[in-house]
Amino acid sequence: MPENYRKDPEALSRLSKDQYRVTQKNATEPAFRNEFWDNKEPGIYVDVVSGEPLFASVNKYDSRSGWPSFTVPIEPRNVVEKKDFGLGMVRTEVRSAHGDSHLGHVFPDGPADQGGLRYCINSAALRFIPLDDLEREGYGEYRTLFEQTEQASDEQTSDETRSASR
Repeated sequence: MPENYRKDPEALSRLSKDQYRVTQKNATEPAFRNEFWDNKEPGIYVDVVSGEPLFASVNKYDSRSGWPSFTVPIEPRNVVEKKDFGLGMVRTEVRSAHGDSHLGHVFPDGPADQGGLRYCINSAALRFIPLDDLEREGYGEYRTLFEQTEQASDEQTSDETRSASR
């Protein structure tokens, strides 16, 4: 996995208008009309500019907000929180630490049993890396996040099978 995450001028030049507006000008994309709001595929989400790992599908949930929502970042050191006084209210902005991309905001209304936070993130700030591509893309170390989930799912299936056979 690349450890020299930075605001990459080449990556900036490849951004779409929407990606540039969101990551560099602090814009917000429309709810329910963005790439990942309802993506259920296993994988991780990285900063579209720097490639730094940010969130994983195992921590994604449907907040009914119309944007991808996560309970925690996979690498807390890659996510910076700043006070945002725009729109006449105080919110907490979320930015990537190395790419300095605007990602979205964090709110205290997430699932209580998972820490109570909702990282509400713009799809335009993210690049999705499917589980099967993690090694090829240099993010193989994050496969363990999914192995733990797969193991828990297998154990639950075994328990259900045993219960059904009684």
